[in-house]
Amino acid sequence: MDRKEIEAKVRNFMIEDLEIDEEKIAPDALLKKDLGIDSLDFIDIVVIVEKTFEVKIKSEEMAGVKTFSAFCDYLESKLG
Repeated sequence: MDRKEIEAKVRNFMIEDLEIDEEKIAPDALLKKDLGIDSLDFIDIVVIVEKTFEVKIKSEEMAGVKTFSAFCDYLESKLG
C-alpha cells in the first residue's frame, strides 16, 4: 500500500467515523488541537486502523505522533 492510499483511507475514516470536517484535515493538522481527537476517539482509531490496515498500534509508539502527516508516517512504517 502506498502513501496516497494510506492517506486516503485515514482521511476517509476520520471524516466518516470520527465526523471530522474534511477541510480541517491537512498534513500539518494537529490531531488533538486542530482535529479535536480525544482519548475516546483514539480508542476508535486503534480499532479502525487494526481492522483496515491489519496492524497493531501500541500507545507508547503513538506518543510522539502529533499531526495527520506524522500519523500517516507511523502507519507507513508499520506497513513497511
